[in-house]
Amino acid sequence: MEYEAVIGLEIHAQLKTKSKIFCGCSTRFGDEPNSNTCPVCLGLPGALPVLNREAVEMAGKAALALNLKINNTSIFARKNYFYPDLPKGYQISQYDRPFSSHGLVEFQTSERDETGHPVQWRRKRVGITRLHIEEDAGKSLHEGMPESARKSYVDLNRSGVPLAEIVTEPDLRSPWEAYDFVQHLRRTLQYVDVCDGNMEEGSLRCDANVSVRPKGQEKFGTKAEIKNLNSFRFLQRALEYEIKRQIRALENGERIVQETRLWSERDGKTYPMRSKEEAHDYRYFPEPDLPPLIVSSEWVNRIRALLPELPEEKRQRFIDQYGLSIDDAGTLTATRDLADYYEAVARQSGNARASANWILSELLRELKNANADISQCPVAPQNLAAMIKLIDNGTISGKIGKTVFEEMFASGKPAEQIIEEKGLVQITDLGEIERTVQQVVANNPKQVEQYRAGKAGLFGFFVGQVMKATQGKANPQSVNEILKRILG
Repeated sequence: MEYEAVIGLEIHAQLKTKSKIFCGCSTRFGDEPNSNTCPVCLGLPGALPVLNREAVEMAGKAALALNLKINNTSIFARKNYFYPDLPKGYQISQYDRPFSSHGLVEFQTSERDETGHPVQWRRKRVGITRLHIEEDAGKSLHEGMPESARKSYVDLNRSGVPLAEIVTEPDLRSPWEAYDFVQHLRRTLQYVDVCDGNMEEGSLRCDANVSVRPKGQEKFGTKAEIKNLNSFRFLQRALEYEIKRQIRALENGERIVQETRLWSERDGKTYPMRSKEEAHDYRYFPEPDLPPLIVSSEWVNRIRALLPELPEEKRQRFIDQYGLSIDDAGTLTATRDLADYYEAVARQSGNARASANWILSELLRELKNANADISQCPVAPQNLAAMIKLIDNGTISGKIGKTVFEEMFASGKPAEQIIEEKGLVQITDLGEIERTVQQVVANNPKQVEQYRAGKAGLFGFFVGQVMKATQGKANPQSVNEILKRILG
């Protein structure tokens, strides 16, 4: 029997505010444990929450970027449960009246071959059930502390950090679709500057609900929830394993149990965390210390006007406007800063294809080797554009360009200065090139004889010898033309 997976995601995105959602404590990551706390985020009696306006505006930008409807009125609620890192004994969230709902996202996805490369890109639509605003809990520490073998520690710096919880419809059908969707979601939130998307620091976390059913059946199977997936690869691998586990169980006549599971990257397996046969009663009720959140249509329009061009729109425009492939356009729009850098180079150089090639090959490699991102790039867009122009007008060859670029990246100097200092101007004097070609031919009579006898592959040998003699400065096109004429 052939089965299909049904996947829905719950994503927690930390909003990029400087202070917490209900108090003025810092949201800075990496500070000393429990140093960014106050009576409000510690849940002390009598401390009253005050809603952070910036967090609401960021949630608004996120909702509009995901095509969600922002509701005129939403209500904060207390979600009651006990956990050591939840000092109040409840989390302030939203329940039956969320901030936004009923969205639809379209993105590019593809299954992958055994090496992980996309097979064929296609467009996919996923419904977004809701995006609501809530506070984060603290963090329990079980390793790396004194007496970790006997004790757990609690860091409440994260308690009260503002989150947008994004819940999808069960519209995803494969692990790679889920992988591509979360990539798209992260990129979108980064474009509108509401979440840094740093999964290692917990700024973006994902829970996945997954079930399987016979292909063609409409009724959903029994789902398992995989908690706390904090990397794209973990998400994809955990779903792959869980789908196979459920199919194997059904084929063996076993019953799937609704439960919460955890992914172990070390073992490559999911493990049961707790049974979820019955829905947990969180005893939601409206937060008495916060009034309803009411936003006007004018406010929504003002937030909408702040949105930049979004990543999928930009990727399609790069394909249409610059003639890029879907893969190249996807890479160049991976971040807003990289897309802006590429457009600046393409515009100033007048050569969109060469601009893409230099960035995709040379620049991204150098940045990776330097463990840097585009915001730390020592080569200004106008300097890379100027170098591309020098290649296009014949001042330097493409080969010399690579030498020049390496020096530009190392020193930050413009191409013209490097070319002048190192004497790298391309030789375009045809007489000088012909004299060098004649000398190379005269010095290699055996190879000349073999070439004229039909060994055409030796032509590259002669080109290499000429370029070596001119230290790579000879115009390659002229070298080829003169060699063909002289060798006959």
